[in-house]
Amino acid sequence: MKLSTPRWWYERDVAARRGGMPLLRALLTPISWIWAAVTARRIARTIPVDVGAPVICVGNLTVGGTGKTPVVRALAERLAARGKAAHLLSRGYGGRLEGPVRVDPAIHTAADVGDEPLMLARDFPVWVARDRAAGTLAAAQAGAEVIVMDDGHQNPSVKKTLSLVVVDGETRDHDWPFGDGRVFPAGPMREPLAVGLARADAVLVLLPADLPSVDAGLAQLLKGPVPLTARLEPAAPPPKGPQVGFAGVGKPWKVERALQAAGCELADFAPFPDHGAYNAATLKRLADRAAVFGAGLVTTEKDWARLPADWQARVTPWPVKTVFEDVAALDALLESAGL
Repeated sequence: MKLSTPRWWYERDVAARRGGMPLLRALLTPISWIWAAVTARRIARTIPVDVGAPVICVGNLTVGGTGKTPVVRALAERLAARGKAAHLLSRGYGGRLEGPVRVDPAIHTAADVGDEPLMLARDFPVWVARDRAAGTLAAAQAGAEVIVMDDGHQNPSVKKTLSLVVVDGETRDHDWPFGDGRVFPAGPMREPLAVGLARADAVLVLLPADLPSVDAGLAQLLKGPVPLTARLEPAAPPPKGPQVGFAGVGKPWKVERALQAAGCELADFAPFPDHGAYNAATLKRLADRAAVFGAGLVTTEKDWARLPADWQARVTPWPVKTVFEDVAALDALLESAGL
């Protein structure tokens, strides 16, 4: 059973506003110390494998959605514009195949390879592998000039040419991308902030289309690695007329905000756990809810990839894209890594 991302993870001032630390957070804090220690030991003791091809890791420091996958796609597009044949690598979370296997949208489903790899494979060669070293080796042997790894900042098995950490830059309504800095499961951090930043070559703050700039406090906190900024923008307008939206991503509330900001007439919105499967009963409830409002159904590309084929025709996928604010700065970073 998949659980939804706890909303309180991302509330920086939760203790001040609730008169103290929530009991659950207090109970989970000792477990978070163990998690951080185990992660640090694994990273320190593992000798990374050099597969003979440059590897760019697009990772993050938190559990839950930061928008890595659109960044991976945009980065692959930029590499292609620079004449580099990029192959993409994913763990294939939610898929049954351990790999290494190259994703083929004509034969694979999200149940086979995961939703994000299936989505990306429409545009680029994509590999899934539980063993990232084996996956990068397979991609290199297949002719990849550069490998873009979706996630893996805390995975030390592969030698990385460039480590790019993606940070959610949405800081309004008490949102803070790192919560109060606690490590999973007491908070959203995969490891302490300073520790993760020390291994990063660059930090990309990803802003929603309607947020004017990076929060000054956040920018100060992220000082050290090369700073980059990008925006998550609609790749197409939302469907017309009333809609019932739904999303099973790390932060589904961000999808609701983005649809509203794009002008979607949202009659209702339903959040689901990240990567969760949609069964017949759930889909019927969504359809019934839409019928109440005389509305259509709209969801993310990632969620749409997980829908049964007969439901894909009944639901509109709403695509988004990453737009770098300073392409020259990105190019300079790639050039510094020999790319």
